[in-house]
Order: sequence, then structure tokens, then C-alpha cells
Amino acid sequence: MTISVAGAARGSLVSPGRRSGAWLAAAGLLAMTCFAPVSASAQASHASRAPKPRAKAVAPAYVSYLTHAGDTLYEIAGRYLRDPSDWAVLSRLNHVPAPRRLPAGIALLLPADKLKQEQESARVIATSGPAEHAFGKNPYVPLAEGTTLGEGDRVRTGDNGFVTLELPDGSHVTVGQNGLLDIGALRRTTLTGAGDRLLELRNGEVESQVTHATKKDDRFQIRSPSVVAGVRGTRFKVAYDGGAQTTAVQVLDGAVGVDPAALGARAFAPPPGMPLQASAQLVMARFGSVTQAGGAIGGPVELLPAPALAQPAKVQDGKTVAFDLVPADRAVAYRVQIARDADQLDLIRDQRVSEPHADFGDLADGTYFVRIAAIDAHGLEGLPQVYAFERRQLGLAASATQRAGSRDYEFRWFVSRATVQTRFRFVLASTADLRHPLVDRTDLSGGQLSVSDLPPGVYYWTIVAEQFENGRFYEKSSAVRSFTLAR
Repeated sequence: MTISVAGAARGSLVSPGRRSGAWLAAAGLLAMTCFAPVSASAQASHASRAPKPRAKAVAPAYVSYLTHAGDTLYEIAGRYLRDPSDWAVLSRLNHVPAPRRLPAGIALLLPADKLKQEQESARVIATSGPAEHAFGKNPYVPLAEGTTLGEGDRVRTGDNGFVTLELPDGSHVTVGQNGLLDIGALRRTTLTGAGDRLLELRNGEVESQVTHATKKDDRFQIRSPSVVAGVRGTRFKVAYDGGAQTTAVQVLDGAVGVDPAALGARAFAPPPGMPLQASAQLVMARFGSVTQAGGAIGGPVELLPAPALAQPAKVQDGKTVAFDLVPADRAVAYRVQIARDADQLDLIRDQRVSEPHADFGDLADGTYFVRIAAIDAHGLEGLPQVYAFERRQLGLAASATQRAGSRDYEFRWFVSRATVQTRFRFVLASTADLRHPLVDRTDLSGGQLSVSDLPPGVYYWTIVAEQFENGRFYEKSSAVRSFTLAR
């Protein structure tokens, strides 16, 4: 079984040798079009040239089927074509006068656009927050992990709502918050095994990690009202802003072919089997593009480098989970996301912030992963950086009171994780930096301490809680507090 990449002239039955030779010639032509990674300067120079329009007419594609003993055109059409009555098309195309008598070893041409396709399904492997699905025009219902979705299903997410789908080939598609995604096609061709996956993005963002295509006719496309983004194995994002009517494409690995979503009233994108180079714009890894609905495909823009966390090893032990980023050059905003896994398939929080600081509020204790990226003036999200972090809330409250009629002070404190053995350190000094302590008591096990006969003056103090749990040492200091003892 082979796949033809060009139109075929009508003729009589063709021997396998001649047909194989034609296929090899076509394969050689395809090999000449293979591309190598390009430099940033080469990709940028490509952006300055207007994309060349493709020819409107596309040569019909055919699949070559090698007959076996006992085959008939009726059986071949029934097994591999959508309409069994199209055996007559095979008869005319291949000039077979006797459809019931086919010798073994004959290469028949089957029109690719008539091949039978089988429906497949996607499995929901992660959800968080408000997430719903509906089939066709039916009302939306809550979406749960383990649900299977197919062609005609729609997915909708709300604020801090996320859904990740796993496709039959192992590809993953994550729908971000406030997203609308329709499954337009999810099929596999019976004869060739080629997959046909088409996702319609109505609003929001989808991030895709696409398994490398093993069949020439494999197709993975994400369509927005602005563009069609097609890949053959890569990691990329497509975000559609309904208000601005723009689509942003960001490529992290591999390459993405980008085409207008429509030309006039018809779709304008390469059909299955066409190389990515046939697209209006080829966007390589570490580049992105922004396209206005109805406008020309945006040229490639180099993505900003990944930013860094200011304190990557910090344990998130405060009342809220918050991150400070090192300010990045040319960044106008930042994207900060939290997930339960390093691949960010199980997202739970997402923020875009104008300053290099993001506060997510409270979060249950556990191990999480934060992904950060800088956003440029085009609105393109740059290369990401992922850090693991631990959320282990440790509340530490402290107070100081003066005993009536004396210069004695009593200090009290307590921690929220009282079930874990805790040792405390108390520091009292006459300067805010606590560099030269007047009192420095370590290895305290109780929750209070008295200091007597303090001379008049201004004092600064803090309490440090130390815990050892599950093989790790944790330390948290209270804020430095101050009091004044009058004469």
C-alpha cells in the first residue's frame, strides 16, 4: 500500500513496478522540499517577504492499493470507501472491465477524498475549575475526568477552568480558561491509518503537544476565525482574542504552517498530505505570529527568552501563594501558571500580570509546578520556564505585652502546624537589622518568653520557627516587630 502525492491520468491497470517507480519519483520530490532549522535572522528576513499565494487548484490525491487473491471491486469499495457504490468510480478510474475478476498483485488507484474514515474519541485526562461540554446544540453539562469526547462535541471553560484532552495517538490538547473549543474532526482513515484531527477554537487559548506524524496524510489542525495552524508533530499554542479578532500562534518546538482561515467563502489551508512548506507562512520553533481576522498572515516574530523567578527555592508557606519574577527586557507583561504536573497538563491557576509579581491567594498544601513567560509588545507569550515548588502553609503569630507597673515584657507566639514538633529562636535587638542582639535564645520548645528590667529605648524582635518533617528542614520567621519602652 502506498500513497500517491500527485494526480493520476486515466489508464489501464498498471503494474506494481511502474507504479512503484512513480511513487519513488514523487517521494524524491517531497524529500527535496524538506527543511532544516533556520536561524533567527533567516526567519526574520522571511517575514519581510509577502507570502506567495498557492495555486487554487490542488491535484487530486490517490492511494495505491495492491490487490490480493479473491479481491473484487465491490469488496474493495465496501471495505475502504465511504460509499460502496463507488466501485464504479474505481472501475472507470482504473479501466477495470470485470469488477469481479481481479488478478493478485495489481496496483489500483483509490481517490483519497472518497476513502472511508472511522470515528475516534478523545479522553479527558485532567479538569480543574468550571469546565463543561455539549454535543451539537445540546445544553452544556459539567465535564469530568475520564469522559470521552468525539466529533461534534464542544468544550467550554470559565475563570480558572482548564481541560486537557488526550487523543488516540498520545497527543495532548489543553484548553485554557474562558475557552471555547469545538471538535470538528476526529477520524482515522480505514485503509491508510492516517489520522484527521481538526479543532475549532472559538475563544481563548489551546496548547497542543502533538505526537510526530507517522503517516504522510496525517493531519492536525487548529482553526480560529483568523487562521488555520497545521502541524506534523510539535508543541505550540494558538490563542484567539474575540474582542480584538486576532489569533496569536507561538511555536515552542518543531514548526507550524499558518494559513488564512478563509479566502472568500472557502477554507484556505493545505489538504491532508501537503507539506507544511505549502502553507502561507511557516513559523519555526522560538517564533510566533499575530494575525488579524480577514488580514494577511502575520510575519514571524522571535519570542522573548524565558524569565526567571527571583526566589526559585522558596517554600510557599505564607497565607497566599505568590511569586516574584526577575524583570525581563522588552517584556510588557508576564504569564504565570500553576499546575499539578511539570508538563502543565493539569493546570489549576493562570494569571497575566503587568508587573513581575503574581499572587494566587490560598492553595492547598502539596507539590506544584509554576510556569512563567514574558509577553512582548505584540502580545506574544515568550519561551517558558518551569519550576517545582512546595506549598506548605505555616502560620506564625506573635505578640508582646508589657507587665503593668514594670519594665518587663512578655512575648508569646504559636504556629498553625502544632502537630509537628517545633523549636523556636527568639531574637531581641536595639536595631532593626537584628545584627547585634541583646537576647538570642535558641532551641526553645514553649510558646512564651519573659524579658525583665529592660532599660528605656526602642527595641526590635522576631521569632523563628524551625520544623523537621518528611526528611526536610523548614524555617519561618515572623515579621520584625518593634516597641518603645519610655523612661
